[in-house]
This record gives sequence, structure tokens and C-alpha cells, in this order.
Amino acid sequence: MIVCIAEKPSVAKDIARILGANKACNSYMEGNNYQVTWTFGHLCELKEPNDYFTNWKYWSLAALPMIPPRFGIKLIEDEGIKKQFAVIEKLYQSAEMIINCGDAGQEGELIQRWVMQKAGVKCPVKRLWISSMTDEAIREGFANLKEQEQYQPLYLAGLSRAIGDWLLGMNATRLYTLKYGNNSYGRGQVLSIGRVQTPTLALIVQRQKEIDNFKPEPYWVLATVYRDTQFTATKGKFTSKEEGEKAFSTIEGKPFTITSVAKKKGAEQPKQLYDLTSLQVDCNRKFGFSAEMTLNTIQTLYERKLTTYPRVDTQFLSDDIYPKCPQIMNGLFQTTFAGKKPYADIVKTLGGKPLPKTKRVFDSSKVTDHHAIIPTGVLPQGLTDAEQKVYDLIARRFIAAFYPDCKFSTTTVLGKVDEIEFKVSGKEILDLGWRVCTDTPTGSSSTPADDSQEGTATASPLLPTFKKGESGPHTPTLTEKQTTPPKHYTEASLLRAMETAGKFVEDETLRAAMKENGIGRPSSRAGIIETLFKRHYIRRKRKNIEATETGIALIDTIHEKLLTSAELTGIWEKKLRDIEAKKYDASQFINELKEQLTNIVNDVLADNSTRKIGEVEGNKEK
Repeated sequence: MIVCIAEKPSVAKDIARILGANKACNSYMEGNNYQVTWTFGHLCELKEPNDYFTNWKYWSLAALPMIPPRFGIKLIEDEGIKKQFAVIEKLYQSAEMIINCGDAGQEGELIQRWVMQKAGVKCPVKRLWISSMTDEAIREGFANLKEQEQYQPLYLAGLSRAIGDWLLGMNATRLYTLKYGNNSYGRGQVLSIGRVQTPTLALIVQRQKEIDNFKPEPYWVLATVYRDTQFTATKGKFTSKEEGEKAFSTIEGKPFTITSVAKKKGAEQPKQLYDLTSLQVDCNRKFGFSAEMTLNTIQTLYERKLTTYPRVDTQFLSDDIYPKCPQIMNGLFQTTFAGKKPYADIVKTLGGKPLPKTKRVFDSSKVTDHHAIIPTGVLPQGLTDAEQKVYDLIARRFIAAFYPDCKFSTTTVLGKVDEIEFKVSGKEILDLGWRVCTDTPTGSSSTPADDSQEGTATASPLLPTFKKGESGPHTPTLTEKQTTPPKHYTEASLLRAMETAGKFVEDETLRAAMKENGIGRPSSRAGIIETLFKRHYIRRKRKNIEATETGIALIDTIHEKLLTSAELTGIWEKKLRDIEAKKYDASQFINELKEQLTNIVNDVLADNSTRKIGEVEGNKEK
């Protein structure tokens, strides 16, 4: 028998149906020389400290750092998991071959490798590697099974990540809890430290401090209204009222003269296809979805065969996807929500000619394991409101990728009163191009605020026709304003900060280049943010994310840059990616981490201060 194992029962049942394994047995399906079973996500985990040495069961500074001579795995303590593993183990023992059908990513590889290790697998193993769950993709995947050995670097990267997280999390959490935790409240207060969560918290705390310590300063803006159009002084802000009033008195009562009228045409390319982070960012901005809610929703759409594999960090498609795009477009053309075909018109515009093939969309060199998130062409039915919104964004982004640029014209008018210059700009869209696809009746349309963050070709009020040399009366104003503090992180802006290791980058190309040094993986960032909420280190205030007193106190206590620096954590992430790409040695990564950990323990133990972190706010919050 050939044993196939998937990550979830729902996926296993799809695979079993296609393979003809239609007989339901105890926790597996059988038929046509196949047995198809499943895990429930992780069945195994790294051993806990007390599994190695008895004295590691007790929290003691003297036991730190805890570095096992060799890491081991064990079954998770759960009766359902033990029962399922017993079934898998029995199937594996009599298998002639195993096909690993786990999720095609680092975590999916780790889940199945650990189960095989625990079961002592000796037979040959093949790997099913697919980017969508459509019947066609599954059949194609089984016709082109890969050698398990091909994914050894992926496994080593996942294993290194898990060991790294264990080493830092277990040791640093005990170290800081014992040294700085305040346990005078009759409850054991744990100060949780993590390889990714702590530098993420540090970003939020730093922003919170910038806001809390911000002192607004007044400034004055000189403007004037000529022919119902407001012009602003090109000098910018006046830092003193006297300086502003002096300029105001200079122009009062004197004629306004147009000195220049310049028109410049521009074009805005379609937005790149979605990776997981950009999808989470848009869903947070447009619908207020948390990163975790978006991840769960897109995972469901993937499992229902409607969209491709979601846990990706590329915004490109491989060249072999191009021939499949007309079929996907046909599926979108036929898609119906509430009796209406929302994509029919915009797909129809592309009909009758081959779809354009550009490097901005199709570039195999930018795709590793999976391509960008796109629809599969399978017709969606019975979607929840959230599922429909997420699907709609992906569908429109995919269609728009084949549309021409949005063309616009920018008019810049300069004027002068005495020696003081004024300026106004207006933008006119000449051809909507791809932007016609973003007019979303399903509720996904961009608000003006979204557009200002995402694009340059948003429409501005049209300016009157001005002529160079014309002159006339005007109404000047001097307005007092105040400088504003930095904005709180939202989940959208925090995800972007994690993606670029805390550096603010608007340019899409530059941002893509920095992804290798981002904090965490696209698939793990939502969980990291949720962990910080659960630990009561951060809290939501409407869309904003604020650091709690405990979160601030924890970061203030940690003096080791290695634990709080987004940049250094980004370097670790790069090493993990390099392990996956066979450019870096996994044992070297672990040895470096062991050395760094020993230094951290020694530094903290040498601290003679009596600092303590107060009661976790979450104990008092509802």
C-alpha cells in the first residue's frame, strides 16, 4: 500500500477522492492501493526542559542557560493526537511508500518530518508539492511527485527556526521572569520573551514613546485664494507668528500674478499581485480585519479550492502559470454573487486578444516554492461576508494586473505677490486604465485615505484654466497650525514594519528587496501580533495598537540589543532563508545562537539593580 498523509482531514478527503481511496476506515481512507490519512497540524513538538534533565523542571537562574546536548521530539500531550498518531504509525509500518502531502511550506514540511521520525519510517518517501487545491492541481502534483530529499533544506530551515525559538524563548523567558518579574501578587507572573515577538514589541514601544513624549509646536501657513482656488506659499511653514504676519502684510492689497502654468502627463502601473502581507495590509486598511482573521479567511479560500497557496512572500507568477490565466479569467467572468456578475464587464474588456505577459507579473526568477496569491477560476459559492471581501480583493487585483497603466495629467500653477511665491497642483485622470477594476460594488472599494497610501493617480478637483501673466485680486490668509505626533501603528503598518525590519519604505521595489531581512515569516506574523495581545503587552484602541505599561516596562528592562533589535532579528531571518536556499549551514546558525544566548544570560546575571516589572495589566483588564 502507498500511504498518503495530509495536514488536515478536509485536505486528505479531497486527495482520497481523486486517488479513488473511497472506503472510510478508522482515521484514514482506503482504496485503489492507497491509504490516505492526516494530522491535525502539529502532532509532535520539541521536548520540554524537564524531558532532558529533572532539575530543568524547576525555574532556577543557576540552571541557565539550558542547552540540550541533542534536541529531541515528543508527541503533544493530547488523547486525540495520541490516537491519531497510533493509526499513522501502524499504516507507516506496512507501507511500501509514503507520499508526504503536507502543506507545501516550511511548517508543513516540519509537521510531517517529525511524525515520520517519531514513527521510525524506513520506506521510500515522495513529496506532493502543489500551489492550489483544485482537482487539476492535485492530479498534476501526483503525476509529478518530487523526491523527499529535494526538500531537506526546507526541513532544516524549519528545524533551525524551531530550535532557535526554543533556545531563546525557554531561556530568556525564565531569565527575565526570575530576575525582573514581580511575583508579590500571589500569582506567578511570567515575562514572555521571544525571538520575533520581543523585537516586534520593541517597535510598538518605541513608537508609543515617540507619541507620549511628543510636544506640539506651533507654525503658521500663508495661503491666498485667487479665482476660487487656494494657493499656498512655496516657502512652507513660518516658525514664528511675527515672520508670518510680516509676509502677510507684504502681500495684502497687492495683485496676484500667475507666473507659470505647467502640465505634465504621468502613468501609474497596475499594483503587483498579492502576497500574504500585502493582502493582510489591505484587509486591515479597508475592512479593519486583523492579520490573523485575514490569514484564517484566505486559508479557508485555499482549502475550498478558490485561491492559491496563501503563505507566500512573492508577488510574481512563474511563467508556467501564463497559459492557465485565460481559464482563470473565464471562471471570474462566470462568477456570480447575489445574482450579479461583478467581474464580467472588466474581464470582457480583456477578451478577444491574448493577455499581456509582462515581467512585472510573470518572472520565474522571483518565485521559489510558490507564486503570488491568485484565484483558481473555480466558481465561488456560499461565501461568508469576510470570505467574499477577501476573494474580491484577490480577483480584482488579478484582473487589474493585465490592464494598461492609469494615465493622468498633473497641472502645476505658480503665482506671485510682490516677491512671495505661491503654488497649487491639480490632477486629472485621462484614462482610468487598471483603476476601473477597483470600483468594487461588493464593498471593497478604496476610500480616499486608502488611495493616498497606495497610489499616486487619485483624482483631485480640476483647476480653472489659468494663463501666464494674468493678474487680479486675491484673499490672503495666515493660519496657525500645530505639528502632529507620529501615528500609532495599525496592524497594517505594523505588518509593513515587520516586513522591512522596522524601516519605513514606501517604494514597492525597495520593499521587496528588504523582505529577506524582515521579522518573522509572512505566515507567522499574524500569530506573533496575537501573542502580544494575549500577553497584554499591547492593546487595541479602535484601529490603533498601543503598548501597555507592562509592555513598555519589559522593553525598558531588556538591555540586550539582540533581543529587541528588529534589524538583528532580520539578520537571523535572512540566515534561516539562506539555510533553505543551501547558502548557510544550519548547525552554524544554532551554534551562533547558543553563544549569543550564553552572553545574554551572563549579562543579565551580572545586573546588580533591583528593577522589577509591575503586575501585568491583563490581570486587571476585562
